[in-house]
Amino acid sequence: MKKILIVIADYYEDISSALLKSATNNLGSLSFKIIKVPGVFEIPVTISKNINKYDAFIALGCVIKGETPHFDFISNASTNAIMKLSIDNKKPIGNGLITCLNKKQAKARGKKGKEAAKAVISVLSQ
Repeated sequence: MKKILIVIADYYEDISSALLKSATNNLGSLSFKIIKVPGVFEIPVTISKNINKYDAFIALGCVIKGETPHFDFISNASTNAIMKLSIDNKKPIGNGLITCLNKKQAKARGKKGKEAAKAVISVLSQ
């Protein structure tokens, strides 16, 4: 049986909870574990530390734009690191990171967890 690790940034707990529910509701009988991290930036290193223990990963979290360029740095660095991990290790990582201008937009994108889970399942079945 394939094992999946879900790494979730719980900085915005209400948003991450919706993402997690959306993802786990779509994993069926697949075996999964959840690790919570403080923010999106910590997701890639957590996946990297566990890369040999799991068959696939789902990265969940939210970055909301503030008044500084921090949003751009965190969003780009995290997304690029996740893609590099996936390619270098030939393991699927469902990208359920949402980047939004405000909390209203973030709450409206709660189904991103479902999309990330479905993407992982699709790649695992290849």
